[in-house]
Amino acid sequence: MASIDYKNKLLTAFDESVDSKKGVRQVYAPYAKWLGGKDFSQLAQKSRDAELLFRRVGITFAVYGEEEGAERLIPFDVIPRILAASEWAKLSAGACQRVRALNMFLNDIYHGQDIIKAGIMPDSILTNEMYRPEMQGVDVPGGVYAHIAGIDIVRTEADTFYVLEDNLRTPSGVSYMLEDRRMMMRLFPELFRQYPISPVEHYPQLLLENLRAVAPRGATSNPTVVLMTPGAYNSAYFEHAFLAQQMGIELVEGRDMFVKDNAVFMRTTEGPKKIDVIYRRIDDDFIDPLAFRQDSMLGVPGLVSVYRNGGVALANAIGTGVADDKATYTYVPEMIKFYLGEEPILSNVPTYKLSKEDDRKYVLDHLAELVVKEVQGSGGYGMLVGPTSSKAQIEEFRLRIIADPDNYIAQPTLALSTCPTMVEQGVAPRHVDLRPYVLTGKTTSVVPGALCRVAMNEGSLVVNSSQGGGTKDTWVLQC
Repeated sequence: MASIDYKNKLLTAFDESVDSKKGVRQVYAPYAKWLGGKDFSQLAQKSRDAELLFRRVGITFAVYGEEEGAERLIPFDVIPRILAASEWAKLSAGACQRVRALNMFLNDIYHGQDIIKAGIMPDSILTNEMYRPEMQGVDVPGGVYAHIAGIDIVRTEADTFYVLEDNLRTPSGVSYMLEDRRMMMRLFPELFRQYPISPVEHYPQLLLENLRAVAPRGATSNPTVVLMTPGAYNSAYFEHAFLAQQMGIELVEGRDMFVKDNAVFMRTTEGPKKIDVIYRRIDDDFIDPLAFRQDSMLGVPGLVSVYRNGGVALANAIGTGVADDKATYTYVPEMIKFYLGEEPILSNVPTYKLSKEDDRKYVLDHLAELVVKEVQGSGGYGMLVGPTSSKAQIEEFRLRIIADPDNYIAQPTLALSTCPTMVEQGVAPRHVDLRPYVLTGKTTSVVPGALCRVAMNEGSLVVNSSQGGGTKDTWVLQC
């Protein structure tokens, strides 16, 4: 029979399925009963079936810098993560609150800059490399900057959740949330009859409705939306093609579009067609060679000028990167109070700003205990996990910090919660995080599900797919 091995579990980590007396928590009880009636060989076969199906569909991601096997499958775990309706209510309310405040911050920082005048945020934010002076004074359609946001959340206790970081530029991974659910429904249809699992399949339609809602004034009642990709060599190209197909919109590259008469058009077999909204999955620097990098072959010359003049909407807006910088992250709780007049529902992880002398001194003295991150880092790169790093790695990072302290923040090493996960030896606890996707159009909302990333290696706290992490389906119970 399949069972969960707790002999090697980290005692300091909160286990979401089992309490301190090894009793199954209520939210997992029906699933644990079902799992107990299955042989491990049955689960192993289901796992192999899933891998075969994912390969057949082509659900891969590219790993930059690898010469061999650059296209990888993200490991998929057939054991779901299960959240109670009450737990999800807190997470979804907190994530939406956060995105509302971040959108207000972006509007403010590119207009009146009241948060700087109030002394809450230093004016050094205006020298951040992600701040785009080209957007100063520009009124974006609908006043929305971050139409799609991925909020990374970790758990340390039953009622303790922290936001690890905000992803507002071109957040990825939602295709895995959707495909993981499809896979689980295919492999275990009986569980979806037994469990009151909230659906996530409507995400593409909700995304499309939100994109249409921010079409510029003068657009037709059925605005033309396209998804702009850098091309097939991008690490998330599968997701770009998947989302375009699911929304029923065109997948385009820069070479497929052109600018004329303060409008953006795409080339079609029936002639040029005006575009109202571009869901862009390409970074600011490459979107328009006339505005940013002149050597970019991926963008559309003149696109930014049309955007600034209100001729097209971009999702997400140019310049959103200033809001998901890890240095800006430290101010989000104050943004919520300043713009919304509310207390944050979800807390930040306590964070040391290495630009501050006292914080820097403490961090340099405690590198072996902390996690250090580059303020613009992503994908698990450019970071130090002190407790699992060698002395040489720690000393290398010490020199990096001393050379450029403004480029780093540091945080305590959290004991991320664990969930039962299928590994070679059986079913055992592994650390997880969660990324719900918050959508903003006329309203701000989130579907009841998320990308759950899992550290497949025992003891590892790094869940990023580029670092060997996997994914699992997230079940939000309806009651």
